[in-house]
Amino acid sequence: MTFSRKDFPEGFQFGTATSSYQIEGHAFGGAGSTHWDTFAATPGNVVRAENGDRGCDHYHRYEEDLDLVKAAGFDCYRFSTSWARVLPEGRGQVNQEGLDFYDRLTDAMLERGIKPCATLYHWELPSPLADLGGWRNRDIAKWFADFAEVIMGKIGDRMYSVAPINEPWCVGWLSHFLGHHAPGMKDIRAAVRAMHHVNLAHGSAIQAMRGLGMSNLGAVVNMEWADPATDTEEARAAADLYDGYYNRFFLSGMFKKEYPANVMEGFAPHMPEGWQDDFDVIGSKLDWVGVNYYTRKLIGPNNGPWPHHEEVEGPLPKTFMDWEIYPEGLYKFLKRTAEEYTGDLPLYVTENGMANADVKQPDGTVSDPERLDYVQKHLAMVRKAIAEGVPLKGYFLWSLLDNYEWALGYEKRFGLVHVDFDTMERTPKSSYYELQKALA
Repeated sequence: MTFSRKDFPEGFQFGTATSSYQIEGHAFGGAGSTHWDTFAATPGNVVRAENGDRGCDHYHRYEEDLDLVKAAGFDCYRFSTSWARVLPEGRGQVNQEGLDFYDRLTDAMLERGIKPCATLYHWELPSPLADLGGWRNRDIAKWFADFAEVIMGKIGDRMYSVAPINEPWCVGWLSHFLGHHAPGMKDIRAAVRAMHHVNLAHGSAIQAMRGLGMSNLGAVVNMEWADPATDTEEARAAADLYDGYYNRFFLSGMFKKEYPANVMEGFAPHMPEGWQDDFDVIGSKLDWVGVNYYTRKLIGPNNGPWPHHEEVEGPLPKTFMDWEIYPEGLYKFLKRTAEEYTGDLPLYVTENGMANADVKQPDGTVSDPERLDYVQKHLAMVRKAIAEGVPLKGYFLWSLLDNYEWALGYEKRFGLVHVDFDTMERTPKSSYYELQKALA
């Protein structure tokens, strides 16, 4: 590793991240059914029909996993809470076992000197709420705010930071327009309503947590740099539209109380009634913003229905996800977010990392120099942004553990720590040890 802590400002936070359904083991502890359970149980949706029943068995092994966080030298641990673990029906009766798990998890972080950074929702919607329309139903904003009050009423007093929803684009567009994630819909009306209701639920949860007296509340948005596939006016317009509904839509709602004009050309006919009146809630005051960044896309026009564009394969080296490695995109997003939306508000890189074909060797080691190279190149862009005045306060690596990679099952490994999904044995990879030295 070519950097160390001294290369970053004093107080700069280093962390690692996970999510509940991907690691905990959803079959344990009285958790209710989620739309990911039923999505995975439907033929053709998930590689080998794998699900999150076991995950990484973090529900039973969380102390061992937090020991790994501490030993690596991380300051913070970004985790998510499972709505269906706490409220199996999504509303009403609380599962005390679920609340107690997050209580124990929080205390275990604090005992190790790790700052708890919570995300309320990382994609596993309780099935009874999915039955009522899920993110297409405006009532989800209230349901979600109620969940925020229940879980943060238990652990909110010990959180370092909290964000309501991880990667709202994935909750709205990827899941309701492209159909790649639960609930697996391909419907423009459903997608548009989900996109807006995700924003409304975000703001509603922020207000609910403010009502509990909480602070250091933020938003976590995923961003994917969009470049035109060719040097034509049509390709530039296509890339700008992709940028609009992927990268600008949510921040525009939160910070400008409006949605991008080019996006609304396609969204307007499908927006829910009275959507214009929701921006005061959507724009509830935030204390920080997190950017999740992995890759860029080349976008070209086509003759299909709106949005009239498609992804074009790019020339750059790719990860095991077949995503281009484009560190400059992280720098560009950090600069643009501060200049156009957040101003002096603290920014964090809340996720960054890569999937790699990591194999445990007969001698028990796992070598992943590709991951180390990826992280170093992106940290160089982090340093460049800081040097140019971006108020960047931390960097979280995705992910602590190899885990359930959603529709791709267990074969895409993002972890600093290798997991044998038969034995659940944890083996730190070479990148883990290099980061450990850098953070010492």
